[in-house]
Parts: sequence; C-alpha cells; structure tokens
Amino acid sequence: MIVDRLKGKTVLITGGTSGIGLASARLFRSEGARLAVTGRNPERLATAQAELGGETLVIPSEASNLSEIDSLMEQVKNHFGQLDVLFLNAALSSPAPIEQVSEAQFDKIIGVNFKGVFFTIQKALPLLGKNASIIVTTSITNRTGSPNFSVYGASKAALRSLVQSLGLALISRGIRVNAINPGPIETGGFNRLPLPRDVFQAIKNDIEGKSPIKRFGTPEEVAKVALFLASDDSAYVVGEEIVVDGGISLVCLP
Repeated sequence: MIVDRLKGKTVLITGGTSGIGLASARLFRSEGARLAVTGRNPERLATAQAELGGETLVIPSEASNLSEIDSLMEQVKNHFGQLDVLFLNAALSSPAPIEQVSEAQFDKIIGVNFKGVFFTIQKALPLLGKNASIIVTTSITNRTGSPNFSVYGASKAALRSLVQSLGLALISRGIRVNAINPGPIETGGFNRLPLPRDVFQAIKNDIEGKSPIKRFGTPEEVAKVALFLASDDSAYVVGEEIVVDGGISLVCLP
C-alpha cells in the first residue's frame, strides 16, 4: 500500500470543513500533507479543527470576498511559507426555477462558485511553486440539464472552461490545473437542500433509480480521486475533468 504520497506538501482546501472537502482533508493528512482548510459555519469549523488537530490551519473565510481571500493567502504564507496543492471545493447551491431566481441569489452563486475560484487561484499564484497542483470541484450539472439548478450548473460550466484555459496558461510555470466532476454524492450539502422531506426523498430515489450503480457516491470516493490529482501520480494530467458519478452522466446526458 502506497503511503505518504503528499509527504512534505502543503495543501489548502477551500470548503474543507464538511463533505468532499473534509473527507479529502482526512485522507490528505493521512498521506503526510500539511493542511489548511476553510469554511464559513462556526460549528463545522470547530468540529474540523478538533478532528484534524492543532497542526491544521482552520480558517473562517468567505469564498467570494476578495479581501478575505487576501487574508487567507497571507495566513497561509505566514504559517507555511508556500503552497503545493490548492483544492478549490467551496461552493453554493440554491435550487430554484428560473422565475424565482433573484439578482441577489444569482450574484451569490456566481460569486462563490466562479468569481471566488478565479480570484483564489489568482491570489494563490505567488505561493505556488513548480510541480504544484490546482484542483477544482465542478459538477455533472455543467454538462446535463437540471431545470432548478440553472445558475449553479452555469457556474460549474464556467469552471470547466476555466480549468482548460488555466491548464494551458499555467503549465509553463509547472502548475497543473485539473477538475473533479462529482455526480450524486451523499454530502451534508445535499442533505441540507431546502426542500420538504418527501420531495427530497423522491428526488433522491429518482436519482438512485437512474444511476447505473444504483446509489449515491461517498465523499471518501471523491477524495481518492482528489488525492490522485494532488499527488505526483498525476504528473502528466493537465486541464482534465475527471468524472466521479457512478456512470449516471452516461445515461443522463442529452
């Protein structure tokens, strides 16, 4: 069994206090990484700090706020000096039919899911050395129609394009940019969708019924793909989007 694949590497995970981010933090720590994670919810920040230990830098940070991104990078620089892996996992999903989407809701989703990712990468560049890896979490909604997730899906499609463009722009500096594209994953974020319980369960049952694997994925399964992209195992992978969805996009793509 290969261990210590991230030994000596410093990793920053945004949205790292729950779901895919926290599962990745656990796995990365077990593989020898020095960690910084961000989140917004005070309770989840405290829980993550207790679980990940005092050597992990747990930072409250709003993903769409540029001054907070500046502060985040300053704290990482002061604590670690540099970054080897930047995992951009913070995201916001607020489902609604098009008639009910407000300008504020639109701006908030785009601000966290696209603007925040772009400027976090921009502001992290001085800390990223040669052979660094940037990982972006997208979503299968960036390739499939999802009527109540139109803004969310569009924000993730923008990320898919960004990964391709920055993959080319940054590889000459030795920085690889790739994406993980999760399908239905059993996360706290999914379970917290603001839907009546019977509606939520009906949606979940429908998704599981359509999936070739007949179940949701786990955050730990996605984390293993993130580890591949974070480690030198993926040294020849540039500008790619790895789908982790149990095959559902094979049957749900238009």
